[in-house]
Amino acid sequence: MNSILIKNITKRYKGVTALDNVSFSFEYGKIYGFLGRNGAGKSTLINIMANRIFADEGEVVIDQVSAKENMEVHEKIFCMSEVDLYDTSLKIKDQFKWISRFYDSFDIEKAFDISRKFNLDTNKRFKALSKGYQSIFKLTAALALNVPYIVFDEPVLGLDVNHRELFYDLLLKDYENNERTIIIATHLIEEIANIIEEVVLIDKGKVLLQESVDTLLGTGYCVSGPEQEVVSYCRDKNVIGNDELGNLKLAYILGEKSPLPHGSHLQITAMNLQKLFVKLTEKGGN
Repeated sequence: MNSILIKNITKRYKGVTALDNVSFSFEYGKIYGFLGRNGAGKSTLINIMANRIFADEGEVVIDQVSAKENMEVHEKIFCMSEVDLYDTSLKIKDQFKWISRFYDSFDIEKAFDISRKFNLDTNKRFKALSKGYQSIFKLTAALALNVPYIVFDEPVLGLDVNHRELFYDLLLKDYENNERTIIIATHLIEEIANIIEEVVLIDKGKVLLQESVDTLLGTGYCVSGPEQEVVSYCRDKNVIGNDELGNLKLAYILGEKSPLPHGSHLQITAMNLQKLFVKLTEKGGN
């Protein structure tokens, strides 16, 4: 089966372990949320997948082919990065020409079409663009590449609300017309919650979980009420975090809901993806 396999990846920087024996997979044809706090290891792993840096141990395998320094995978994966990897003195239209030389799958007409939708001036040099429009150029280049695996690392930094909405709209339309694997690494979880199908959550260089969004939201919930009643209800539950709000205690739980005791003052509410992320990474940090 086609996929990106992350196999036992370890990466250290000057005694700090950025990735600690990480193993999981990105299957073909899904939209993933690759989530983690700053410094969790997301960008390190993305850079290893893109062959920009190399792991100390383990390997990345893309469609059964080892990715390390292998031109066979060049047309299989593209990673849009926060870091500027382009010649900043070139005009955007000339950037597109260079990208088309490096990638056979780059659709230059599509790139110009997306540029028009964003009002990106392709006659401007990269360094003359605002930070937001530099991000838009990178998004445009990525969306115009017809590779099977595309990674967006913090894709909407510097974009206003309208441009963010346009990006998500273009992304979904592109996915409908051209099925592939899309991986969005971001901290803006609420914005992508309705787009992504599966979550990979990484914290302190380790994978905390990999699960479908539907399953996560179906098994995560919040119980609130007087402290003693909440504590009693949670006794045999997988509690991932707590909050206090005045006289109320809130407990965040993963697992099957059990009925509230007769006559209790407790309430059960849904837990959104953002809260789930916060509580799991808080727990991971404890």
